[in-house]
Amino acid sequence: MSILIRPARERGHADHGWLDSRHTFSFAGYHDPRHMGFGPLRVINEDRVAPGKGFETHGHRDMEIVSYVLEGALEHRDSIGTGSVIRPGEIQVMSAGSGIRHSEFNHSKTEPVHFLQIWIMPEANNLTPRYDQKSFPRPEISGRLRLVGSRDQRDGSVLVHQDASLYASVLNAGEQAPYAIAAGRKAWIQVAAGEIAVNGARAQSGDGLAIENETALTIIAATDNSEFLLFDLP
Repeated sequence: MSILIRPARERGHADHGWLDSRHTFSFAGYHDPRHMGFGPLRVINEDRVAPGKGFETHGHRDMEIVSYVLEGALEHRDSIGTGSVIRPGEIQVMSAGSGIRHSEFNHSKTEPVHFLQIWIMPEANNLTPRYDQKSFPRPEISGRLRLVGSRDQRDGSVLVHQDASLYASVLNAGEQAPYAIAAGRKAWIQVAAGEIAVNGARAQSGDGLAIENETALTIIAATDNSEFLLFDLP
């Protein structure tokens, strides 16, 4: 049985003025051989982008890139003709596949945007680039685990080209969300807001939990509006 906490305070940090980014795993100029990813989960960056600023057009390939907005609005444009704005309650996945170019900007000229950018390695390379975005309003993820991303798009989730399932949840203090992990699989939980306990292991906003050799999880919120993502991974 193993639940290891990746404390928020120990993450990598990059401050570019317009961008404040916290890296759960090694990324860009931050390298830690002890934290290179978890299974196919390769990147979890907690980003805050100043009003009117953003990432200029750049390229990706062979990666599933998920954006989950916590506050504000994130504007996206890419080389396959997609243009959209992502707000809290929505999830975006971009399959970079054989190659895609995109930009991401804070849609607001006055308010910051706060979001998680997640990279998951795909199960095959050179896939056709693809974009998807869906809304999961707060009531849908409140008080339970709501599937928001999967390989088979079940329950209306977005497509992720990997044998992984991504759940979102918001719990109030004392609320519980049980979860069963199949044999041979593991899980990662990323706390986005508030505080939770997972089988007794307490974690706060920004913390991650690496879970292996566990068959059943009991997730209990310690504070109201405790928001987190759960990744079920091979």
